[in-house]
Amino acid sequence: MKIRNQLTLLFTFITASILLAFASVIYLSAKENREKEFYASLKKEAVTKANLFLNAKVNSKTLQNIYKNNRATLNEVEVAIYNTSFNLLYHDAVNIDVVKETKPMLDKIIQQKELQFYQKDWQVVGLKYKFQEKIYVITAAAYDEYGYKKLQNLLQNTIIVFIISILFIYIAGRFFSKKAFEPIVEMTNKAKKISATNLDLRISTNESKDELSEMANTINEMLNRLENSFDAQKHFVSNISHELRTPLSAIIAELELSTNKDRSVEEYKRAIQYALDDAKKLAKLSNSLLDFAKASYDLSEIAFKSVRIDEVLLDARQQIQKSNPDYNVAIHFENDFENDNQILVNGNEYLLKVAFANLFENGCKFSENHQSRVSISFIENRIALRFSDNGIGILPEDLKHIFTPFYRGTNRGYADGNGIGLSLTKKIILLHKGTISVSSKINEGSTFLVEIPHV
Repeated sequence: MKIRNQLTLLFTFITASILLAFASVIYLSAKENREKEFYASLKKEAVTKANLFLNAKVNSKTLQNIYKNNRATLNEVEVAIYNTSFNLLYHDAVNIDVVKETKPMLDKIIQQKELQFYQKDWQVVGLKYKFQEKIYVITAAAYDEYGYKKLQNLLQNTIIVFIISILFIYIAGRFFSKKAFEPIVEMTNKAKKISATNLDLRISTNESKDELSEMANTINEMLNRLENSFDAQKHFVSNISHELRTPLSAIIAELELSTNKDRSVEEYKRAIQYALDDAKKLAKLSNSLLDFAKASYDLSEIAFKSVRIDEVLLDARQQIQKSNPDYNVAIHFENDFENDNQILVNGNEYLLKVAFANLFENGCKFSENHQSRVSISFIENRIALRFSDNGIGILPEDLKHIFTPFYRGTNRGYADGNGIGLSLTKKIILLHKGTISVSSKINEGSTFLVEIPHV
């Protein structure tokens, strides 16, 4: 069942329950008031006839004639008067006698002074009446036809109004729920048109600050992220294809040339060496892509623990110097740390080692003396790492793109690379809630400043 129908039925049910409770209270109150008013009328009639019979000395025949005449046109009150010895002194109509008084009934009336009860639909009131120091018992009974008709009419009208109200409320609920859900229907129809080929479409929003506008804005923000992600993915795949195509084409070309005709051993060795160099480039590119993928994981899926920055830097230096023995990396502490917490960071040891190794390698391969230096300092709640070299430097127009994946500046002819290292490094530093910036001067060198909060 659609939410619109659920809300309509729920709204109708709740309103119907309230109306039913309200109508029930009115009906029960009317019923109780009718009963109380009629008992009061019976009591008044009983006392009046007792005064006429006992005080005014109106004879029984006259009172009975009045009763018979009134009974022909309306439901006259039937009154009976007894003394305490259960002797009937007066009765409006002995042949009818609705109450059918008994000695225990009269004793109970004398004991309680007043008694109210029903005989079928007839209401009866019994009174203990004192006149001239003598005790009498009076009973009065009558059928409240007028009151019952009023109650019946009230019940019928209430049921009719209740049914009409429910129908009206249901129709109104359908109308207002349709109006309320029109923006959602519009958003749904617009969302159905959005696919991978037209991620630039957005859901319309109004200027109000209601929940629907907030939801539309949230969806639009999600679409912005998806569009950026798709564009980045397309760009990423395109760059990967280009990076893979070049070494693969070179390997294929070298091998094809080697198989076209017989060559000398030196020529075969040279071809194999070229193919081997290109294969190493492919392996390095594959490793870089794997590291880039790891750094792109959700933060909650990456294992973090307390690691010492100095130990990670030493491991990164060892890794670089193992693959490039002519590279020289220096690690220098600018100030001492007072406790171990200052040199500890909450991070992933593998990813940090990858980031630092990239910075070491960049500094060494773009320097003639293949030297790189990192200075460690402690600033309040952060660790500052300054990676510097005396290399060829970076042109100002390349600095703003230096962290873009697969971007290679004008110095790409100086050393081999695939344009992933620095973008991967920045992603890793950001994962560790740190910052990275770069400054450079042509032919003087470059400096990368990394700041990471310590534990």
